[in-house]
Amino acid sequence: MKLNNIILVPTDFSDVCHNAIDYAVKMAGKINFKVIIYHVINKTTQAYFKVEEGLNEKVADKLQSIIDGFKMQSEIEMSYAYEEGSIFDLIHKKADEVGANFIVLGTHGKVGFQKIFGSHALKVITQSKAATIVVQKKKFRDLNNVLFPVNSFTEARQKVQYAIAMHQRFNSHIHIYKEQVDNSIDQSRIDVITKQIVEEFKKEKIPYTVHISQIDGETARELVDFSVANEIDAIMIVTETKLGSGIFSLGPWNEKIMFNEAQIPAICINPVQHGFVYFDL
Repeated sequence: MKLNNIILVPTDFSDVCHNAIDYAVKMAGKINFKVIIYHVINKTTQAYFKVEEGLNEKVADKLQSIIDGFKMQSEIEMSYAYEEGSIFDLIHKKADEVGANFIVLGTHGKVGFQKIFGSHALKVITQSKAATIVVQKKKFRDLNNVLFPVNSFTEARQKVQYAIAMHQRFNSHIHIYKEQVDNSIDQSRIDVITKQIVEEFKKEKIPYTVHISQIDGETARELVDFSVANEIDAIMIVTETKLGSGIFSLGPWNEKIMFNEAQIPAICINPVQHGFVYFDL
């Protein structure tokens, strides 16, 4: 898929989605990207506008008015798109179609997210080839510090190219957060993975710091507390439902990071699968 320096922002016209657009606009301004705001027309759209006829025109006018408002404060290129259907089918397809590098997704947290997107909310994230940045109400801050958890399954290494890109685009400092476990075999794997990641960062001259988990098997709470204490601007995670330990798997751990109470944005990376083998560096 050809990437076109685009950030796609789905919106249901809620306040949190407006903040996601604001986040994307400020992010795009740092790296000279374009922003496309995107609405999927469904029953919620009809309820929002309280009309059945002329709905497309209402949606187009609303999207254009949002762009006009942002153009008063930013010179980045913005456009909009809309179509009727299911968000589960269309958001990731639109990202592929336009060649989006990122999707920025606004949410109130898990409760609000489920309210907006339904019981299969994570499908929106896990179906996308593009990295999805989940944001809540917190405003954009320069992505100076990105947290990079390293754990006992090898897919963590697939975040490396994204971390390198974050430094190249935003001059980010990468904070490697290394899990400690009692199991000697798992710990050996974590040590090897961390060493490989560090070697790659050194080769690419990426500024990094290695931190070590303070408890056996780091928890989402520990990561969030560390992030708050160290002014982390985003947490980079791998999202995959079928792999990982009980601590590091899509489910309770990932959801706690995505929808954390500190409202730190989560950069969600879906691992690339090649048959049954996942790429290493």
